[in-house]
Amino acid sequence: MIHLSNAVASHRDTLWRRLAVPVVAALGFAMGNLAYATTVTIAVPNNIGLVEMKKLSLAFEEANPDIQLKWVILEENVLRQRLTTDIMTNGGQFDVLAIGTYEVPLWGKRGWLVPMTGLPASYDLNDVLETVRDGLSSDGTLFALPFNAESSMTFYRKDLFAAKGLTMPSHPTYSQISEFADKLTDRAQGVYGICLRGKAGWGENMTIVSTLVNTYGGRYFDEKWNAQIDSPEWKRAITFYVDLLKKDGPEGASSNGFNENLTLMMSGKCAIWVDATAAAGILYNKRESAVADKVGFAAAPTQITPKGSHWLWSWSLAVPKSSKSQDAAKQFIVWATSKEYITMVGNDLGWASLPPGTRSSTYARPEYKQAAPFSEFVLNAIQTANPNDATLEKVPYTGIQYVGIPEFQSFGAIIGQQIAGALAGQLSVDQALQAGQATADRAVRQAGYQK
Repeated sequence: MIHLSNAVASHRDTLWRRLAVPVVAALGFAMGNLAYATTVTIAVPNNIGLVEMKKLSLAFEEANPDIQLKWVILEENVLRQRLTTDIMTNGGQFDVLAIGTYEVPLWGKRGWLVPMTGLPASYDLNDVLETVRDGLSSDGTLFALPFNAESSMTFYRKDLFAAKGLTMPSHPTYSQISEFADKLTDRAQGVYGICLRGKAGWGENMTIVSTLVNTYGGRYFDEKWNAQIDSPEWKRAITFYVDLLKKDGPEGASSNGFNENLTLMMSGKCAIWVDATAAAGILYNKRESAVADKVGFAAAPTQITPKGSHWLWSWSLAVPKSSKSQDAAKQFIVWATSKEYITMVGNDLGWASLPPGTRSSTYARPEYKQAAPFSEFVLNAIQTANPNDATLEKVPYTGIQYVGIPEFQSFGAIIGQQIAGALAGQLSVDQALQAGQATADRAVRQAGYQK
């Protein structure tokens, strides 16, 4: 019995060794892959489209097991501060940056971004809209690939307009918008006549404020770089904005940015909302929006001039020179801005929610045309927004909703804070604009723009 047990034990040990060797080798190989995987840290804002990208990125990781993705998702203003600090200090915390048409040319020109060259033929760069490509280039070099692109437009509740016997023009004025908002405000029912960005930030309230000032005939600087923030045009535009939101906007409007107003509109709380065309796909998506079958659209409002009344922006993905994983980062960006990725979004979120404004092929898709009645309108708005001719009077800068100089990020944020303060009743419009004037004038004087 003892001899038989020894034989069985010996056979069992031999069998275990034969089985264990390949198992241990496989485990070792897998652990080795994890140990040597390239980590790509991606910083994006907390908007729906880019959060969706994180969800779908599991497919990228499955196809590229040697690349691990690490996500940093932040509120828009916080994201901009973090990325600006990191890029200026060569920090290297991030490998993929979600930045826009303001930062890309400036940072690319300074040598802070990796050029987007050597793209695979399958990417089909010529399919990307020329207006968008130009906005992400400096001196003919492309420094980022667009995830989405947008202009601005007017959204409104068709049912509320019909109930009051109102008709939204295809090209409304701000005076008309104010009249409609007065008639549609019903606080007892929780419906606000107008929703506009009020949250302070050069990319939040100053986005709508800048286009409002443009169409009122204003500008940030005259041709000699003298600030114009306390001009009559600015005063008329900002007084209109503050009075309109106080009268017909939601409570706490000075705290509402894009995401907050999107939530209000989706839940049926806004009769009119002027904001990014990128919101259209969400508002018309029945899975996401309670008013999907009630939303109408029109051009962004104008007043004195149509120039600069609708903006141009692209959330794009770029690789900083400080990244230690540049090849892997670029590989991810190519995937996340490809035709194939756009198809994935259509299958997951619905065809109305495709990343808009980037590719001609998107606007040729039958599925998109059927699901997105706004598609041709949005395409036209993007293609007609002109950062080189956005003001009634001549200016020394480019940009519609921003001034295309590095200093704008700082003084634009401060002006935004002053205007948010006026909206919240903490100071008068005159006080806000006087403070903004001093800030802008000091910024360009110290930077040597004034001669």
